[in-house]
Amino acid sequence: MAEYDAIIIGAGQAGPSLAFRLANAGMKVAVVERARVGGTCVNTGCTPTKALVASAYTAHLARRAAEYGVSVGPVRVDMREVKARMDAIVAKSRGGLEGALQKAKNCTLVKGHARFISPREVSVGDQVLKAERIFINVGGRPSAPPMPGLDQVAYLTSSSILDLDTIPEHLVIVGGSYIGLEYGQMFRRFGSEVTIVEMAPRLIQREDEDVSTAIAEILEREGINLRLNAKCIALAPHEKGVAVTLDCENGPPIATGSHVLLAVGRRVNTDDLGLEAAGIAYDSHGIIIVDDELCTNVPGIWALGDCNGKGAFTHTAYNDFEIVAANLLDGASRRVSDRVQTYALYIDPPLGRAGMTQAQAVQAGKRVLIGQRPMTRVARAVEKGETQGFMKVMVDADTNELLGASILGPGGDEVVHTVLDMIDAKAPYTVLRDAVHIHPTVAELVPTILGRLEPAK
Repeated sequence: MAEYDAIIIGAGQAGPSLAFRLANAGMKVAVVERARVGGTCVNTGCTPTKALVASAYTAHLARRAAEYGVSVGPVRVDMREVKARMDAIVAKSRGGLEGALQKAKNCTLVKGHARFISPREVSVGDQVLKAERIFINVGGRPSAPPMPGLDQVAYLTSSSILDLDTIPEHLVIVGGSYIGLEYGQMFRRFGSEVTIVEMAPRLIQREDEDVSTAIAEILEREGINLRLNAKCIALAPHEKGVAVTLDCENGPPIATGSHVLLAVGRRVNTDDLGLEAAGIAYDSHGIIIVDDELCTNVPGIWALGDCNGKGAFTHTAYNDFEIVAANLLDGASRRVSDRVQTYALYIDPPLGRAGMTQAQAVQAGKRVLIGQRPMTRVARAVEKGETQGFMKVMVDADTNELLGASILGPGGDEVVHTVLDMIDAKAPYTVLRDAVHIHPTVAELVPTILGRLEPAK
């Protein structure tokens, strides 16, 4: 039996950072990883997909070159070269992180599948590791919910689609949320015909309706076929590849494609972790139940990242590490509930989100003031030739605090942080309204729209 001060199961976004912090504090740490160091973000999430988005954007911009007075000739996408670039970026990121873990003082990287055998012990192959503190950071994976015909066709997930080195003739995507929309626009720009199938009446249901509508218009302008209100979705083999049967209000009842991507959610990797042997509580979806400081019901065991259901983003996983490390080592009392919700949708232009949506604010009984501006009236967007989208910022009329923002436009994923930081600071909106921002930028219009607030309708 190998004894440690701490065992970290999973080398995703939270695990390595926590390992370095604990090791630097003098603890003897074991990091157990059964697959690839870096987790979803480095291997099948943020890093590879944003590399692909960059290639797709370049192809799209090259096709528009004449609008800027530039002649480039016919645009051709070499998917093998696109994939090679992506793979190189991923390998460098993963290799750097794995090397850092292997070289870190007081830290041991153990390859293999960890399973609890008691609240203080885990087995990894023939080894048994023991520690008074165990941190679970096992992440998640794409899910393939049961649907008729699923076992009869070859389908792609958000992970396996990264293995493609050819451009699908027609990619049918089941799921009209964040992952599906990013891949849809990406492959359309690479040259695929794309159809997105969504059961709901609009895309990305968690966003406000005006945001969903604007994004649908952006995608349709690029020739992406949207099939909304799709019910009773089923898959079947077809001479062209795969047929997705639908029951839509408009359009033919079948969408046929060469490839089908299932972008319909994810599940956590707790299935074969032996949680019962440690007495760790989890819900019907396998999500480990934690308190506001990420402690499980078993003293000395914490859960971080996707597996705790407190946020399915790289930045929330990293914040989980910060919370646990600060509370354990610094005597702090940081809580998950202090975290302001924020994320981005990486279509082009990107959507940056912070805080509440308008619908959430209204439902919470807030008296909402709204400032809005279309990107057609943002000088920087006009100069860049990228005027799709709009900006929307919301204020609580009773407290003058910022409630949230949706920034859909060039740099929206960066601009939204101006609002996010003010929400975190709990500062009145007037502080941001009266700030002087650089011209010409997109962010300079945030103070402008805050000076022209109107009651929400």
